[in-house]
Amino acid sequence: MAKGPEAFRTISEAAAELSVPQHVLRFWETKFSFIRPMKRAGGRRFYRPQDLAVLKGVRRLLHEEGFSIKGVQRLHKDEGVKRLMAAGEGRAIAQSLEVADMEPPPSGASRDGLLGALADLEAAQARLDGLLRRT
Repeated sequence: MAKGPEAFRTISEAAAELSVPQHVLRFWETKFSFIRPMKRAGGRRFYRPQDLAVLKGVRRLLHEEGFSIKGVQRLHKDEGVKRLMAAGEGRAIAQSLEVADMEPPPSGASRDGLLGALADLEAAQARLDGLLRRT
């Protein structure tokens, strides 16, 4: 029997819904004071629907939008938890945020080095694929 949309989720259910490991949720609790699942006796975590909405926003900002942890903390401080929930729903991120909140793009020299490393890795992969085909 599937749980309803308003039902609380265990950490394993929340992790599965967010496609992140459970330890990531525990780590985020240490970095983001606004992530506070209910805890029952024995320390068992239960996530409310609004907790999951916030976590979806945090996940999107960190994993898809390229925000740093400090960037997400600043967004929460400046715009509140509703802004994080909006990010989880896929709404655009405010352009007013400082560029420092996002990972900087590589410089020209760094980019060239990365492209060279990528070419080396692709060549190594091709050699390994050839060896595997022989066996």
